[in-house]
Amino acid sequence: MPLFSTPTQFAALGLVLIAGWLLGLASHPGGKKWKARYLAERDAHGAAKKDADARATAAEKRAVEAEHENARLVKAAAAAPVAAPAAAPGFVSAPVTTDTRVAAPIAQRSAVASQSARPAFAADGAKRGWFDFNPRR
Repeated sequence: MPLFSTPTQFAALGLVLIAGWLLGLASHPGGKKWKARYLAERDAHGAAKKDADARATAAEKRAVEAEHENARLVKAAAAAPVAAPAAAPGFVSAPVTTDTRVAAPIAQRSAVASQSARPAFAADGAKRGWFDFNPRR
């Protein structure tokens, strides 16, 4: 047997549905508080977007000005040739030589540096952890 079978039961069901709608409308606060919050949020978002757009426009303008200034300086540098420095009268420049006394300590230092690479284990025998990125122990 179906739940609603007589016209009286269907009328009661319709009456309860309409009463529920009316009760819901009567208990609804009107949405004034939420509408005001929505409008305030919309205005704040609009102001933030305008501010962000203004900042982006200003940054783009500064970048274009910097590019123009850079291009102007490059043209000015290319147009002005650099003259060789004038040597004092009677000055003779000495040829550049490689002195082995200076080059040898550099080679020794690089060999010592490669030998003193950090070992996989610390002096106390403890292994480094996965996330131990501290290069100095």
